[in-house]
Amino acid sequence: MKIVHHLDHDQWKAFVDEHPQGNVFHTPEMFEVYARGRGYRPSLWAAVEGERVLALHLPVQITLLGGPFKFLTTRDVDFGGVLAEESERGRQALEMLLKAYDRQVPGSPIFTELRHASDPADLQAVFQECGYCFEDHLNYLIDLRRDEETLLQSFTKNTRRRIRQAKRRGNITVRDMTERAELPLFYGALQKTYRHARIPLADISLFEAAFDLLLPRKMARFTLAEIEGATVTASVLLLYKDVIYGWYHGSDRAYSAYNPNEFEVWELLSWGSRTGFRIMDFGGAGKPGEKYGVRDFKAKFNGELVNYGRNTRVHAPLLMKVSEKAYQAGRGLLSLMGRTGSKIPVSR
Repeated sequence: MKIVHHLDHDQWKAFVDEHPQGNVFHTPEMFEVYARGRGYRPSLWAAVEGERVLALHLPVQITLLGGPFKFLTTRDVDFGGVLAEESERGRQALEMLLKAYDRQVPGSPIFTELRHASDPADLQAVFQECGYCFEDHLNYLIDLRRDEETLLQSFTKNTRRRIRQAKRRGNITVRDMTERAELPLFYGALQKTYRHARIPLADISLFEAAFDLLLPRKMARFTLAEIEGATVTASVLLLYKDVIYGWYHGSDRAYSAYNPNEFEVWELLSWGSRTGFRIMDFGGAGKPGEKYGVRDFKAKFNGELVNYGRNTRVHAPLLMKVSEKAYQAGRGLLSLMGRTGSKIPVSR
């Protein structure tokens, strides 16, 4: 068994495609998207035995600010969580892999976070042995294996009413974005949301990469909702196997009376039902016990609430404390700058 930092594309893809827990964030295509995004630097860590891949870890190093603040804003995130062969040998390989990563982690991140897209219960003993502490984190999964009317009836009464109001008005159009030249329009909708939420937004280069690499492979869907020619919401979904992943969403609060958010979600869910997808992964719903408007919005669609959580290893505890205070101070500064946005930011 050995640790490698490169895999043959077909070998890598086969391991993810054939693994029951393989998700879009494990794919070589998504790795390349992050490689092209400004402020992102993915790396590949794999435990192999001959031609057999036993474990895979794809941390993406993210730096929000350069210059003297770089050391306060650099962290590693494995957006899909780690992937290990479902065997004792696979668990041994994962432990070996994470310990090697911790000894050699590049770029001095403050912490490494594993964001799980499936239940990691079988691997928690390995995470604890390697110093990765578990934290609760919620998500909603929508079962799409239902006809559209049954799906609609599963929503809360008020949500159904808002969707029907939007339909009766007939002035909201949801369409696919197929022209790269519209990316600034798409990105502008995201900016309104993230400014309002006072959280950093990825550079537009990340979405350019997703458009160029994933859209031709039918691994992404970009949509815009419009009212009388004005863009009121924008979404990008990631598509893999039979799962839809909510990735980023933005909207203009000035149009909230028209219920564009509920209407667009309904359009995306009904599309998923019609086209044979099994699950809509809503992209996170925050920590239990904490107020979170995003979770309140997603709860209206009555999906299954799951707590796959996250596992985090802090590499620099003192810097972690300083960074948390600096982040809160930065959000406070943003709140003084005056802006409009949306109430439902979505990103993994």
